[in-house]
Amino acid sequence: MANEFKHLFTPLKIGKVEIKNRFFVAPMGDGYAGLGGAYGEYSDTGIEDITERARGGWGAVVLGCTMFPDNKVDPPINGPIYDILKYQGFFMKQGKLLNERCEAFGMKNFQQITMGWGRNYGMYSSSPNPSFYDPSVLSPELSKDQIKQKIDSMIQMALLCKNSGFAGVEVHALHWGYLLDNFAMAITNRREDEYGGSLENRLRVCKEIVEGIKQVCGSDYPVMMRLGLKSYIKGFNQPSLHGEEEAGRTLEEGIRIAKLLEKYGYDAMDVDVGIYDSFYYACQPTYMGLSQILPLAAACKKELNIPVLAGSRMNDPFTNESAVRDGLCDGVSIGRQSLADPYYPQKLEKGEPETIRPCIGCNVGCIGNLHAGAPVSCAVNPTVRKGTVVHLEKALQKKKVAIIGGGIGGMEAALDAKKRGHEVTVYEKSDHLGGLAVPASAHGFKEDLKKLVKWYINEIHRAGIPVELNTEVTSDMIKKIRPDAVVVAVGSEPVMPKIEGIDHPKCVSCVDVLDGRVQLGEKLVIVGGGLVGCETAIDYASQGKEVTIVEAAPEVLAASGMVDITISMLVKDLLEDNHVKILSGHKIEGVCDKGAIITPTDGGDRSIVEADNVIMSIGMKSVKSDFIETLRGEGIELYQTGDCKKVGNVYTVVHGAYEIARML
Repeated sequence: MANEFKHLFTPLKIGKVEIKNRFFVAPMGDGYAGLGGAYGEYSDTGIEDITERARGGWGAVVLGCTMFPDNKVDPPINGPIYDILKYQGFFMKQGKLLNERCEAFGMKNFQQITMGWGRNYGMYSSSPNPSFYDPSVLSPELSKDQIKQKIDSMIQMALLCKNSGFAGVEVHALHWGYLLDNFAMAITNRREDEYGGSLENRLRVCKEIVEGIKQVCGSDYPVMMRLGLKSYIKGFNQPSLHGEEEAGRTLEEGIRIAKLLEKYGYDAMDVDVGIYDSFYYACQPTYMGLSQILPLAAACKKELNIPVLAGSRMNDPFTNESAVRDGLCDGVSIGRQSLADPYYPQKLEKGEPETIRPCIGCNVGCIGNLHAGAPVSCAVNPTVRKGTVVHLEKALQKKKVAIIGGGIGGMEAALDAKKRGHEVTVYEKSDHLGGLAVPASAHGFKEDLKKLVKWYINEIHRAGIPVELNTEVTSDMIKKIRPDAVVVAVGSEPVMPKIEGIDHPKCVSCVDVLDGRVQLGEKLVIVGGGLVGCETAIDYASQGKEVTIVEAAPEVLAASGMVDITISMLVKDLLEDNHVKILSGHKIEGVCDKGAIITPTDGGDRSIVEADNVIMSIGMKSVKSDFIETLRGEGIELYQTGDCKKVGNVYTVVHGAYEIARML
């Protein structure tokens, strides 16, 4: 073990259960996010995926949010609610197998059990509350009999978890605005019975749950609580970007709640922040940086005698080590980073932090997939949550493989082909690796993407893969090299519209700007309100420049189908916070000496938006490689991957490259 991380590898007790180190995999909706079977049991794919975390050295995993009871209480939602208590044998059989496999590596499994979604999906709530996704729909209020039924189901489920071999349970949850959170917050609890009013009354359900579990499962059976210490909202569907005007839970109340929960018998607090209404706090993207809630977790830890786990992008191992060493928290609850690299703890134990594949906080493959109804995955890890089906195997025949293009897609294909035993060379026409990810990571808030580029380059060198920079590949060159296979990953280039003044000195592409090839003035017009255009606007506006976005659609991010709500909510708030002017419903007609010439999309007169620079950010198009056609019939396997095949994002580039490598 590397001495610099020694505190992270000390044991920790949750109740009387000892965890071998301080690394916890955070709950991520596992039961309904691609790891569950037909009856709510863990599927074989799910068991394999969780066991992979055990192999990676994690001390414990909290398996997220299993929906089990109350089909008779809750109406159906867009997604499965399994009546696990009706089919206990399925859950117990697979649970025992899961826990047996993980125990072989010393990892403990805690099952998160949920009382319900609450107003997030228009389901039963503590009081009639507007649904998050459709505020015109009111969530009906639970009756006292229904509350008792739900509490009883929670207790039954905890017993089933114990009998299935789980080390403990985590109650879901006083966070994210789910049902228990609806009871705990004054803004969502307007009841006049014993479950409303004072804070103690609003926490009565939590008290009755833990008392019931301890009575049935034994006082030694650990029960944790997932607790959001602060809501970050101004009101329903109104996030509070800077935490001002708190209408939900304040930090002070969050700490009061934690102290009461400890008194009621909870064995640990697994803390984070935010609710659906402030989704970008609940599932923090790259723009928010790392370890943002550690000071809040530390304030909570100071007041408790039970362990506190700190969540929300606790990705940096050096921060984690100092946090545990200095008593700011007792453990770290890591979700998305565990998807990006399941071997995070093991690599630290070996003293190799630079080999950890970084999470980039894009929220595309994880919660983005979840919201899209797809299994949770990871943009930068193409194997996660796919079981053994996609594992790389050694090729039966060693091949000579030429990778054309040194961007992320090319590097992923090269690494995977090398793992399969092939002889691989990367050819890159520029003087550096990284492709478009290099300018894309130029913004100050894209440090995570910078780390990913650096990781890929380091891995290419560690694998001993030859790289030929400043080399533009031609068909004659390929014929001379005579590879067995060619993978073309030459990326994409900016779309430049055919308008008057497109060659004007003021008119530049977003890529040229981010690459540092353009000296910008103080007044900027950005044409295109997609994610790249919005990020560029935020970055330069935060530097004091006057920025206007011209967007043909009715609003920005309208065409960004792969942008998750956690991203779009934050980006729009950051645009407003940085005073970016948005001219939606307008299209670019030309560029002149004064700036951008625009017209309304529904007709109208031309107008000019004064600008020192007009930055085109209306999309990308695939770079075509004409030499591919000349190689057909030459006995060479030919593949295209990444943006040169179809423009996408990091997820599509990485996953596509991996699939190609599996075929080589």
